Amino acid sequence: MRLGVLDIGSNTGHLLVVDAAGGAAPMPAYSFKEPLRLAEHLDDDGAMTKKGIKALVDFVGAALEVAESKGCEEMLSFATSATRDASNSDDVLDAVKDETGVVLDVLPGEDEARLTFLAVRRWFGWSSGRLLVLDIGGGSLEMATGIDELPDALMSLPLGAGRLTRTMLPGNPPRAEDVKALRKHVRTSIAGRLRPFEALARPDHAVATSKTFKQLARLGGAPPSSDGDRTPRLLTLEDLVEWVPRLASMSNDERADLPGVSVGRAPQLLAGAIVAEAAMDLLDLPEVQICPWALREGLILRRLDWMRAGT
Repeated sequence: MRLGVLDIGSNTGHLLVVDAAGGAAPMPAYSFKEPLRLAEHLDDDGAMTKKGIKALVDFVGAALEVAESKGCEEMLSFATSATRDASNSDDVLDAVKDETGVVLDVLPGEDEARLTFLAVRRWFGWSSGRLLVLDIGGGSLEMATGIDELPDALMSLPLGAGRLTRTMLPGNPPRAEDVKALRKHVRTSIAGRLRPFEALARPDHAVATSKTFKQLARLGGAPPSSDGDRTPRLLTLEDLVEWVPRLASMSNDERADLPGVSVGRAPQLLAGAIVAEAAMDLLDLPEVQICPWALREGLILRRLDWMRAGT
C-alpha cells in the first residue's frame, strides 16, 4: 500500500510518501518538506504564536494535497517536541484539524524513543546484539537500549539542538561563557538519568540517528549522502572533541560553508555537537554508527505490524 507519513518536527515539516508491504522494507516514493522552525514560534509563555500556527496549518494543508496527488491510501500524521511542549498545544491541534481535517497524533518523547529503536533494530537486525540508540532532534534528545525490538531502558530529555540554541546560545558566534554553561547543563541533565542504562550490559552496537548526527559525522569525514544509505558512516567521540571548540568559534555563515551543513541547521549545529559529545562521553562510547532509519520508519513499521496482525 502507499502510505503518507506526515512528520511535524521542531525544525521541519516533512511528508514522506512510501510504498509499504508486510515483510518488505518501506520504499520512499516522494518527499515534500519545508523548514517550519516551530520551536522559534514559541512566545515567552511557551505558547505557539499565531504566525507559527498559520505556518503549520498551511504546510499540513499543502502536504495533504501532495499525499492525495501521489495516491496515498492512508496518512500517518504526528507531531513531536515543539507541538507537544507548546502551552497551547490543544489550540494548535484544533486549528490544524478545523482547517485541514488532519488529526495530528502528538507523540510523547518515550514513544519517539521506542519507535526510533524499532526502526534501528529492523535496519541492523538481530545480529547487532544489544543496541544503544541516540537521537537528537530539534526539541529533545532520545536514548534507548535493549536486545529485542522493545528497549529495556529509554529516556527523553528536553535537550534538542534547536531548543538549546534558542534558550542558551544567543550569540553569533556565541560567548564562551554561554558555551560553558550549556555544556554543564547538558552533562548534568544526562548524567542524572543514566542509572537505568548503567544497570544493563554494555551495548554491542551503538547507533545514532537524526540530521544532527548525520551532519556531525560528515564533518568527521563520513561519506556524503549521495553515496547511498547502505554506505557505513561513523561518528567518533574523538572527532566531536575536536569539532566542538571549532564550531563554537564560528559564525552561522561559517558553519554553513562546512561540508554537509545546511544554512537552516547551521545555527544549531554547535548545540547538537555538545549534546552528542556529552552523551557519548558519559556512556563511554568511542563511536556510533549512523542509521538512515529513524522515527518515521518506526511508525511505518509499527503500522505494517498492525496490518499483519489484523488490527
